[in-house]
Amino acid sequence: MTQKATMPVSKQKYGDNPIAQRKTDLYKQEYVHSFVQKWDALIDWDARASSEGDFFIRILKERGVKRVLDVATGTGFHSIRLMRAGFEVTSADGSPEMLARAFENARRAGFIMRTIHADWRWLSRDIHNKYDAVICLGNSLTHLFSEQDRRKALAEFYTALKHDGVLILDQRNYDGILDNGFTSKHVYYYCGDNVSAEPEHVDEGLARFKYTFPDGEAFHLNMFPLRKEYTRRLMNEVGFQQVKTYADFQETHKVEDPDFYVHVAEKRYKNEERPPTIMGKIGNLNYSPTVDTARAYYNSSDADRFYATIWGGEDIHIGLYASDNDSIFDASRRTVEKMAASVKGLDSTTRVLDIGSGYGGSARHLVRRYGCQVGCLNLSEVQNKRNRELNQKENISLAINVIDGNFESIPMPDGSVDLVWSQDAILHSGDREKVFQEVHRVLAKGGQFIFTDPMKSATCSPDVLQPILDRIHLDSLGSIEYYRKLAAKIGFKEVGVEDLSANLASHYERVLQELTTQHHMLIRVCTEDYLANMKVGLQHWVEAGKSGHLSWGILHFRRD
Repeated sequence: MTQKATMPVSKQKYGDNPIAQRKTDLYKQEYVHSFVQKWDALIDWDARASSEGDFFIRILKERGVKRVLDVATGTGFHSIRLMRAGFEVTSADGSPEMLARAFENARRAGFIMRTIHADWRWLSRDIHNKYDAVICLGNSLTHLFSEQDRRKALAEFYTALKHDGVLILDQRNYDGILDNGFTSKHVYYYCGDNVSAEPEHVDEGLARFKYTFPDGEAFHLNMFPLRKEYTRRLMNEVGFQQVKTYADFQETHKVEDPDFYVHVAEKRYKNEERPPTIMGKIGNLNYSPTVDTARAYYNSSDADRFYATIWGGEDIHIGLYASDNDSIFDASRRTVEKMAASVKGLDSTTRVLDIGSGYGGSARHLVRRYGCQVGCLNLSEVQNKRNRELNQKENISLAINVIDGNFESIPMPDGSVDLVWSQDAILHSGDREKVFQEVHRVLAKGGQFIFTDPMKSATCSPDVLQPILDRIHLDSLGSIEYYRKLAAKIGFKEVGVEDLSANLASHYERVLQELTTQHHMLIRVCTEDYLANMKVGLQHWVEAGKSGHLSWGILHFRRD
């Protein structure tokens, strides 16, 4: 006997009086197949990633979080972002339709999502592990219409957390809607430009929203309008010791009429201290003196404007020159293309980490050309901001995760990437062996490590490079032989080393030429002292390169 297939439900049914539908289990009928299929258009992943930035990632990393339970997965936006940032994520939702879409979105992004179909009120029945953090995002708690259900859900979230865990929960600014009527800057959360999300009916017990899509199709959600202080009070009453609330990802006093509130609820008491984490304090990461010196330099407005002007704002790395007339932009892109062509098996399933990523030009090439998922780890917040803006402009924010961080302490789990990529950055480390150890740790077995770096030549005497070292505040440079020995010591197998040293002198000579040619324009954005010092420094690089004291090339290794 053949069993008849069940067709997915495509129409919402609210009965003759939709505003009378005020039960918690209603959401199970609201997320019909056709609505879920359009949900990603409502969110607009690229726009949403740009609007919230790294807010949630920063909050979690500042607390040393590793394991996260996403209890309102939806179509997977936050779960996937957190997985890409290196967190171990379990994704739960009460809607099987949403979970199916989330799993498919994760698969396309190169991840296998761990999903659990669970009702918050009985979360511990289906989830038995303890987590460092529980996130409940997307205005989801408003699906619960009774206070008993809300208390039960929050208590279940509390139980799922470790002793010092944190709950992050968001909600619409229903206070503003109830007291002053509906307004929305349409900047945060629901970011789809062609989708409207507006209330049809609002009272103290119901906010009925209508979602209209470009093809004219419309759907509804009936939600309970949570007031901010009521939500904070419930969190305290179920056991959370501290609740800090942000308005549109900022301190509440900085935003007059926010679209959304985000509550960060701590299970930990105020007088308990968290152990230090590799990320240090938020916005003040712990760097070694050598790395911090480089960070301060690349964060300076002079450096940012100079590199953006001379290199075109994409790459800030040494290029490969076919002729004296090559532009810095074209030569730099040629290096990226040559490195990428050297990597075996580079495709859409390759997880890449670019350490010292600058403006992210290499990452964007890898996404456009090969479809890779790329993490950009970089110490300059100024460069990272530009990186994110360029990714947003090209609509590839979902494929590139930009992380403020330090390659001497890479904030990612063991074996989490297939390729570590770096261009002309490792010289800035005060502990290059530590960098190699960290790269080896985060690479999966068989993973590849490819990089370039300005180096001293094998015949260079120790004191010859002192003017260059003084200029960039370093004690030494590596060499090809040094990196080969270090790689072997750490456990890498050499794939290939290509000495391209002639390009180093050509590159710095080309930059010096551009500085001279464009001085009239650069003086408008950079200080005279900076340009004068840059000119002297570039001349040192050119002279040392032409004298054979410097080397540069592509070094390629594999984790055995």
